[in-house]
Amino acid sequence: MAQHFSLAACDVVGFDLDHTLCCYNLPESARLIYNSFAQFLVKEKGYDKGLLTVTPEDWDFCCKGLALDLEDGNFIKLADNGTVLRASHGTKMLSAEALAEEFGRKEWKHFMPDTGMAFRSGKYYFYDNYFDLPGALLCARVVDSLTKNNGQKPFDFWKDIVAGIQHNYKMSAFKENCGIYFPEIKRDPGKYLHTCPESVKKWLRQLKNAGKILMLITSSHSDYCRLLCQYILGNDFEDLFDIVITNALKPGFFSHLPSQRPFRTLENDEEREALPFLDKPGWYSQGNAVHLYELLKKMTGKPEPKVVYFGDSMHSDIFPACHYSNWETVLILEELRGDKDGKPEESEPEEKKGKYEGSKAKPLNTSSKKWGSFFIDSVSGLENREDSLVYTWSCKRISAYSTIAIPSIEAIAELPLDYKFTRFSSNNSKTAGYYPNPPLVLSNAGKLTAK
Repeated sequence: MAQHFSLAACDVVGFDLDHTLCCYNLPESARLIYNSFAQFLVKEKGYDKGLLTVTPEDWDFCCKGLALDLEDGNFIKLADNGTVLRASHGTKMLSAEALAEEFGRKEWKHFMPDTGMAFRSGKYYFYDNYFDLPGALLCARVVDSLTKNNGQKPFDFWKDIVAGIQHNYKMSAFKENCGIYFPEIKRDPGKYLHTCPESVKKWLRQLKNAGKILMLITSSHSDYCRLLCQYILGNDFEDLFDIVITNALKPGFFSHLPSQRPFRTLENDEEREALPFLDKPGWYSQGNAVHLYELLKKMTGKPEPKVVYFGDSMHSDIFPACHYSNWETVLILEELRGDKDGKPEESEPEEKKGKYEGSKAKPLNTSSKKWGSFFIDSVSGLENREDSLVYTWSCKRISAYSTIAIPSIEAIAELPLDYKFTRFSSNNSKTAGYYPNPPLVLSNAGKLTAK
């Protein structure tokens, strides 16, 4: 494979929407997502009212890449070889002694190397994006409450979390003003969403003018997608995209056969007939990458059009687009913004800051004091040895399945389309594909233990 990646060499440029094209005011959106679940658990399922109160310090628990064991209530952070680097029971971190006793230096019981381990199963759940993270804090506090009150084990609260997802985020929730999340976003979108910078809008038009096919592929439903796009891009956003696919149900969009997940037409945001194939560009629902690629061949006149896909979720976007569809992938990794010059980067201008940030809550894209770096960590008990530093499982997957990783689309919007990015795969490097720079913790780490 070539050492460099260039957008100019791509025929098709696809985008996820949430936390990719559409950037959220993380402190406000995190609080809203947390509240949407907490209110449901307390009011509908009878959980402890203490869940409704969150302090700024509580948010330090949030760290992408954690896995929740649904039966024992433990959260774990994995090394690249599957051993457990840190763990907590609920929000209570395990000491080095307890960690050694519980997990030793063995692979985590559910770990499978490479592609064998799903991100989600009936036994565990990985938190890998900013929609998920508030749920990690909530579930940890639920475990605290249940442990304190009745020592319940194995835990059985996950069915109530799933019911909360259905209540707040089901397909009809936006239209029906159901739950807390959608009504609040509709009421005050500017509190939660950042409009696309002019540089990004200009860049999208530049791609279009260069003859690229532009696609939007989101698991959000069409009505919510329209609200977001009109707010961040303007009422003429549909002119930018040749193909819009909503309710894409990723990662199944990439992994399912066409017969399992046909495209559907939309009428007034309602899904209609299933289509045997795609014969023209437009706005569709559900679908699969196989039929989409057949349409892209037709539109480009090429037997193997080159596709690049931008997304923020390793689970829903990057891994499946790379593994199943062999697309180029650009990971949007806000953690690259979180350690700029060793300090958290401001997520928005001072005058727009809400009381949430003013109260010194940890921005979700910065390192957690409890969990340490998203990218590397020390093996427990060997902290003072140089060879104790290891890559996290999350970090390993970034370099394995991303072509490049960037902090935001804005970070590359003013580069020429033929700019040559260095790929992660160019020299089997864990850091080569980060643009504009690798995370400081990786740059400063020195020699890491190779796995």
